[in-house]
Amino acid sequence: MTTFRTVRIALFAVIVALAAALGGAIPAAAQSLPTVVLVHGAFADPTSWDGVAERLRGQGYQVLAPDNPLRGPAHDAAAIQSVLDTVEGPIVLAGHSYGGFVISNVHDPDVVSVVYVAAFAPTQGEFAQLALDPIRFPGSQLLPPALQVKVVDDPAGLAGRNLDAYVAPDRFHEVFAQDVDDATAAQMIAHQQSIAVAANLEPSGPPSWVGVPSWYLVSAQDRVIPPSSQRFMAGRMGAQVSELDASHASLVSRPDEVAAAITTAAG
Repeated sequence: MTTFRTVRIALFAVIVALAAALGGAIPAAAQSLPTVVLVHGAFADPTSWDGVAERLRGQGYQVLAPDNPLRGPAHDAAAIQSVLDTVEGPIVLAGHSYGGFVISNVHDPDVVSVVYVAAFAPTQGEFAQLALDPIRFPGSQLLPPALQVKVVDDPAGLAGRNLDAYVAPDRFHEVFAQDVDDATAAQMIAHQQSIAVAANLEPSGPPSWVGVPSWYLVSAQDRVIPPSSQRFMAGRMGAQVSELDASHASLVSRPDEVAAAITTAAG
């Protein structure tokens, strides 16, 4: 016992001496950084966050980018909550596009801030299609023939089937991500995930952004969710607002700026 205590004291003395030699700096691993959870939107999958996630991990953050089922706000929020349940400590929750609708319906006491990236930010009872109202918020190009529908197999749907929407591959680059190169656009098309049409018509529950510090990154060249709609939602939230001269896919085309906003939200 005495020998163990002596070794422990000696080890502690070495650590103290090392800290003093480093100017009293505390290793980054010892700092309590929040876990960042990145929720993708419609017509995308978790790889859309790859550039942002790489930058955040390079700063020492633990980053999770779970699959968003794109079946409906309540269903998808439950799926994301199941991921949050595995995380210990504070969480920064970020959502892109329809992912913002999902994180608005996630209520977890460990979420310390939320970040919306060209995203839906509904109030209670609203559905996503309202944010695309062409009378109040003109400019969306997410319309036929760019927007297409198909019947898919879906265990969550009626009789195991559902009607899903997707962006036509030949219009994806122009409508969704006009500021990325052709190779990146082709990769995004290959990873496109369709969304249940009913998901855009399902009312939101009470929004989780009430009472939680929030940030909103407006995409000023967005051809999916009009910038005027984004500014309206961000203002209604009382969010800290920044604008990027970017397409709807700002998380892909401007990962440095999006990652910087998330680190700011992380404190």
